[in-house]
Formats: sequence, C-alpha cells, structure tokens
Amino acid sequence: MTASHPAPAHVLSRVAPSFLAADVGGTHVRVARAQASGDEAHPVQLLEYRKYRNADYAGLSAILTDFLGDSARPSQCVVATAGFAREDGTVITANLPWPLSARQVEAEVGLQHVHIVNDFEAVAYAAAQVDASGVLHLCGPETAPRCPTLVVGPGTGLGAALWIPTPHGPVVLPTEAGQPTLAASTELEMAIVRHMQRDRAHVSIEHALSGPGLMNLYHAICALQGQTPVLASPDAVTAAAMAGTDALARQALDVFCGLLGSTIGDMALFYGAQGGVYLAGGILPQIREYLHASTFVERYLQKGPMGEALARIPVKVVEHGQLGVIGAASWFLLHANA
Repeated sequence: MTASHPAPAHVLSRVAPSFLAADVGGTHVRVARAQASGDEAHPVQLLEYRKYRNADYAGLSAILTDFLGDSARPSQCVVATAGFAREDGTVITANLPWPLSARQVEAEVGLQHVHIVNDFEAVAYAAAQVDASGVLHLCGPETAPRCPTLVVGPGTGLGAALWIPTPHGPVVLPTEAGQPTLAASTELEMAIVRHMQRDRAHVSIEHALSGPGLMNLYHAICALQGQTPVLASPDAVTAAAMAGTDALARQALDVFCGLLGSTIGDMALFYGAQGGVYLAGGILPQIREYLHASTFVERYLQKGPMGEALARIPVKVVEHGQLGVIGAASWFLLHANA
C-alpha cells in the first residue's frame, strides 16, 4: 500500500495553525496538510501532499493515519467528497468503495472535528485560484466578467458546482448535475440511450459522462455493432481511441466528447454561468487535445439563438491536480470559523 511521494514541504508557519484537507474521489484520495497563506489571491498553502488509491485501504481513517504517521494530529480536517452529507456526518454516495462517516474518522484518527463538503463545491472555491498556466482554453473569450462560474468534472461520477460572487465573498451552489436524464441529439446517441434503457429505467447524464459512463458508451456501441468488447477499463478505451487502434473505442470517445459539449452548453444556460466554465479533473486532462479537436465546441454552441450567448462564455480545461484539496482548504478557511 503505497502513496505518491509528498510534495516538498514548506516551513510550518508559527502563526496559522495547519489542518488536514482531503479530496475523496471514487478511485483516489488526495490528502494535504494545509494552512492559510496570508495571500488574498492564493489563500491556501499546502505543506505536504500525497495521493492514495482507495482500493489499497479499508477506509479514509486508514489513509489519514498513514498520511499523518507519527506526527502531531491537527485538530481540524475538511473532507471534500461526492455525495450528500447527512446531519450525523455520514455521506450518501454511490461512488465510494467504503462507508464514510465524519464522527468515525474523528474517533479513529484522533481529530477534534471533521467537516464534510461536496467535492465540486470545494473545487469551485479553488477555481478562482487557477492561473492561465493551469488551463487549456477551448472556446469563448479569454476573460469574462466577475459573474457566476460553473465547474464541472466527469470522473467516477459527474460533479458540478456554481461559484457565485457576492459583495460579502463568494458563495458556492453545489449540485447533483450528473443525475438528470441524459439528452441525446444524434441517431447514434438515441440508439445508445435505448440500449442503456434495457438495464435501467433512468439513464442519467453520468451514465455516459464519467469514467464508468465511457465504458457504458463503449459497451453499447459494441452491442449495436454486434461486436464483443475487448477493452476493460476507461483508460484502455481512452488510450485505444487516441492511438487510433480501435475504431469502436474511438467512436465511444467521439460520442463522449459530443455529449459533453451538448451537456455543458445546457448547464451554462441553466445556471447563467456568464463568468465561464471550468472542466476540472477526471478524464479530461488525459484527452485535452482530443477534446479540443472533437465536436465538443460545435455541440456546446448548438443551442439555436442562444449559441451566440454561449460564444461569449469562456470554456477551459483545468489542469491543476491538487485543485480538490486546495478547494477543500479554501472552504475551510471561509466557513469553519464563521
């Protein structure tokens, strides 16, 4: 059970106490010891950072215990995770391999308080800290007015949150944008949805736009073509599509990109995201050039007269691998002592 090597640690501040920030996804957990930096533009300083594979550990407590080792326990921890946090500190989610309970983590790790926040709510708090070197510009102007900004990411599921500026600081609206019904536009997409409906009454957006969703697309296309699937993971489908070694994988990734563009256009209109759209994490950094060359932009703008309005909204792929923990830490600094 190994984790990636920690980033070089800075000298701990004697003024701002450190705390733990964790980004808990369906496949990986990213953990950092963090503190306030004193810099208004980049308020979070990461002192140590590691990435763990969920499958190698029995739960979040085991991961945090490994991360802390013999060092002193901070009193506070903030955990960003997909799903809905109940008042008792437990989390309702379909994407984690083990149960998650804030009170249980407190007891097992020796922490005074564990805060739970929606993962894309956390990422939205970090979006304003991403500079130009951290993004791939897909369409729209380079800059936008200080308006609501949408952050979306297809990973193990599909997460989305809206960052809203106010005179008293930003407010973030977490959503369950992956759960509404998937809207198909082409004959192939309609056939894929009909195939998926054989196994479920409700085909949600994340049944197509996520890592498992890419596999659903690939399996559906194989079935429609009367072929036996030969690729067993989203990474394998992505690699084969980008290398051009498997026509069905390439077709699946093409459908993925087209559906993503159409869905992001819908979301930008739903939420009035005039400040821009950030596509964060998950599969997207791996396929950034493929996405740029795909029908994503065409489908994003394909909204009748509203295409002109969407053309004024910047859409960018966020490349920052630590965005989740920075966002969780940003949320903590804004809310924990409020």
